[in-house]
Amino acid sequence: MAYRWRYTRTDGTDAPGPETTFDDQAGAEDWLGSHWAQLLETGVDQVTLLDTDTEVYGPMSLHPPTP
Repeated sequence: MAYRWRYTRTDGTDAPGPETTFDDQAGAEDWLGSHWAQLLETGVDQVTLLDTDTEVYGPMSLHPPTP
């Protein structure tokens, strides 16, 4: 198993991001918790967690909820 994030813009097109892989889901989620703001600043609007090529969940917005 190799977990990784897919980075996309709001329209679903790919956005550039680090090609980091993780041994487990918890490690991937911890990393995202520390890096989501930096990803948002570089043009990533949403992420999808993948286990190899299988979607675990997402897309999940990196934008704060609007009131």
